[in-house]
Amino acid sequence: MATNGKVLIAQSGGPTAVINQTLAGIVLEARKYTQVSRVYGALRGVEGIVNEDLLDLTQETTHNLEQVALTPSSALLSTRIKPDSKYCHEIFKVLKAHDIRYFFYIGGNDSADTARIVNEEAELAKYDLRVIHVPKTIDNDLMLNDHTPGFGSAARFVTQAFMGVNLDVRALNGVYIGVVMGRHAGFLTASSAIARKYDGDGPHLIYLPERTFSMEQFLLDVKEVYDRYGICIIAVSEGIRDASGAPIVTKLRESEKDAHGNVQLSGTSSLGDLLADQIRAKLNIARVRSDTFGYLQRSFFGCVSDIDQHEAREVGERAVQMAMWNDVDGSVTIRRTGNYSVDYVLDRFEDIAAQTRVMPDEFINSAGNHVTDAFKFYVRPLLGSGLPQPSWVRAPKVPKLFNND
Repeated sequence: MATNGKVLIAQSGGPTAVINQTLAGIVLEARKYTQVSRVYGALRGVEGIVNEDLLDLTQETTHNLEQVALTPSSALLSTRIKPDSKYCHEIFKVLKAHDIRYFFYIGGNDSADTARIVNEEAELAKYDLRVIHVPKTIDNDLMLNDHTPGFGSAARFVTQAFMGVNLDVRALNGVYIGVVMGRHAGFLTASSAIARKYDGDGPHLIYLPERTFSMEQFLLDVKEVYDRYGICIIAVSEGIRDASGAPIVTKLRESEKDAHGNVQLSGTSSLGDLLADQIRAKLNIARVRSDTFGYLQRSFFGCVSDIDQHEAREVGERAVQMAMWNDVDGSVTIRRTGNYSVDYVLDRFEDIAAQTRVMPDEFINSAGNHVTDAFKFYVRPLLGSGLPQPSWVRAPKVPKLFNND
């Protein structure tokens, strides 16, 4: 039987375009249950819990929550702190003091690990607390999930960005490199493949962290494409690695590390600059440009997948229902059924926490420089409806009057 008490919601990690749909789904669903006395939101994730920086979302209007749901980024603000057991003990103390009986933590695999430890603290103290990890990440790298909320919208942005790049580079020729987020998993970079419509469209080459990156082979690939089309458009994950497993970008500079001990890959143009310099120097191609998408792909306003929105809302609602009706703890996962629908399952924290899902082999071509049709079939529904399509002028050429050969 469900316990009477308060609900607490927190958001963690990198923002997404639809994470507030999940927040709204949890708040609005939780406010329906008579055993819920209050619905709180913690500012800046676990930091806000420990510091007792809490908002009473029971008093937020439904109208404004719906407006927040349509707004990208983390409405409750976020954190990169990775709590250890001692920190989680402090979290539990605050939860107990405020009579929190339902804790929903929206985030990635590190957030699942935090939820696991807090759940263990409650069990040791024999405190009746339901803890649910609710998935979120544009990297699409949570175990057991077919895909994660936030990925579809970020993938839509990457796809549309490369559609524009195709038209731009075709107009003036040259080589273009787009560096996309992706530390260990290349799903987001791979989604650029959907930008291809016409023969000759890019990205012609896609490089992912799941495959060893060789500068020598890279240059051979670029030359082959450039000789054929007069242009070469490249999508590359920020986390591409050499044969030793070291990120290419770490060879360029002294790298910062985040609170999780991860080398900081975003927020620098170093990788794109290196690849562009190599192409200029080794292939003697003058017009080479690179962009680092960085934070743009996470919370870009107005470029949101409707499928992503709907699922982000529903996963929050289902998380509440699982906690209230089934009186359980765990991590909600999204499973694909049919073509195309989804279902929501509750899995063990241990099967999600601190693990990384990567692109399966059948999604990457044998040369390791592009994706397969299987990946395109997988990712296309996640981008949502109404994806714009570019068009070329198709008028016939006028015969020449002069011999210009």
